[in-house]
Amino acid sequence: MQTLKLVAVSAGLSAPSSTRLLADRLAKAAESRLVEQEYAVEVQVVELRELAVDIAKNFVTGFPSGELEAAIDAVTGADGVIAVTPVFTASYSGLFKSFFDLIAPDALTGKPVLVAATGGTARHSLVLDHALRPLFAYLRALVVPTAVYAASEDWGSGGDEALPTGFGGDGLPSRIQRAGRELAEFVAARPAAREADEDEVVPFEQQLADLRLD
Repeated sequence: MQTLKLVAVSAGLSAPSSTRLLADRLAKAAESRLVEQEYAVEVQVVELRELAVDIAKNFVTGFPSGELEAAIDAVTGADGVIAVTPVFTASYSGLFKSFFDLIAPDALTGKPVLVAATGGTARHSLVLDHALRPLFAYLRALVVPTAVYAASEDWGSGGDEALPTGFGGDGLPSRIQRAGRELAEFVAARPAAREADEDEVVPFEQQLADLRLD
């Protein structure tokens, strides 16, 4: 049985935090879908608040601590990444951005990434499309279609329930499940695509010939 690794990056600052809770739920949704497809799954959570000092020192010294290097290796070596940030000043947090600034620009190329954010009001939900997607597009990651934003009202008895069809959309659990399934499908498809590429390597000269027009 093939083992796939999911890494969730949580930039929450408190303990416990809604950011970490959302990361855990998204990881569980993706894991459950992969298990249904008969994959073994390893899930790791990277708590950035525990690495805040190391991240700052890395910018000054140019050298990561052992813990920070291990976190970066976990993210770049994962089969799928879940990236969750709280919203600060209508964008991702500085801690979140600083961590991903330390990752080589090509290290996430083609890697499935699920983006998510938490905030006090639903008015900040556009951060998903205006900040998070462009960041991971620049890193050439494969961002799954469904991104998840959880406002304060999404947690608890009312918002934390799936809304019936036709009543204004989906509740938080439905969005989490949908995003988790999408990430799982992308992750499951990636090894097969990589194996196909390795089995059929096209020489560069042939690639040029294929591009020529008659």
